[in-house]
Amino acid sequence: MLQLRVGARSALGALVLHSGGLVVDHGRVRVLAGAPSGAAGLPGPARVNRFPAAFDPAWRPLGALVVAHDVLGRVFALNGHEAACGRPGAPGQMLCFAPDSLEREAREMGCGTWLTWLLPGRLDQFHDGLRWPGRQRESQSPALSQGIAGYPFLRSKEARADSAATTRTPVPLTELPTLSSDFCRQTGLGDPGFLGSFPSEGPA
Repeated sequence: MLQLRVGARSALGALVLHSGGLVVDHGRVRVLAGAPSGAAGLPGPARVNRFPAAFDPAWRPLGALVVAHDVLGRVFALNGHEAACGRPGAPGQMLCFAPDSLEREAREMGCGTWLTWLLPGRLDQFHDGLRWPGRQRESQSPALSQGIAGYPFLRSKEARADSAATTRTPVPLTELPTLSSDFCRQTGLGDPGFLGSFPSEGPA
């Protein structure tokens, strides 16, 4: 709570203080929170955002504070206040890095509004085009330290045309943002910025 610089009455503060995280949409979206004794395998924000071992009043997140991820490799983060980092949106707004577009997208809402937005039905529109028959069962199958890698990759024309035809395999979650970052740099799209440091297994 001290390192996050949020109060217990804020949405993020209340979530971190009173829960071990949220698992939404049949396990597809995982919102990070406080207690490491929460759902097995769901990392805490301290590890994902590389908090210092002891409280450091001078420490700041690497551009944006990662607060959630999904099973396909999307990363949700709270935009920082550094204006020169090239991120879309305004400070304090939620951002989403999408592995199909390989871009950060501004959600034009703060963390509290975004958490309220994560209700059944709304995610259907957000994941439009990446929902296939049996997706609920597949999203529930991996451990919370795992994601689902698709081939052809989500960014390919083949996957965009028919996501149900892709081959999907559970992989350590840490591989998905790493693959996206590497592809961005190798193809000249630039560094997407910090996407979180996800452990390959076990709670944090």
